[in-house]
Amino acid sequence: MMTNQEDKIISWNQIKDKVYGQEGTQRRDDLERDFESFKIGLLLRKAREEKKLTQEQLAQLVEKKRTFISRLENDGSNMTLKTLYDIVEKGLGGKVQISIQFD
Repeated sequence: MMTNQEDKIISWNQIKDKVYGQEGTQRRDDLERDFESFKIGLLLRKAREEKKLTQEQLAQLVEKKRTFISRLENDGSNMTLKTLYDIVEKGLGGKVQISIQFD
């Protein structure tokens, strides 16, 4: 039997549905896309830190400015694929894998 408090618990997806609309709506799609860009920035930062590189050192490896690296780590949006490949492969010694999903 559920208690009153358990009845009030809602999932993250339910919150997104209520605030941003159902999956497939423009506002919800924009949210999901922005979140994916944010995750890319976090992944780049984590990889850089694991390699024990400063933003300045990474920027030098990929011939960019430190402020550019900082912007990408804080918001991965508006990054070209070429830039992503350069940072991951030339700067961090990794490989990029991209997948495309169709519903």
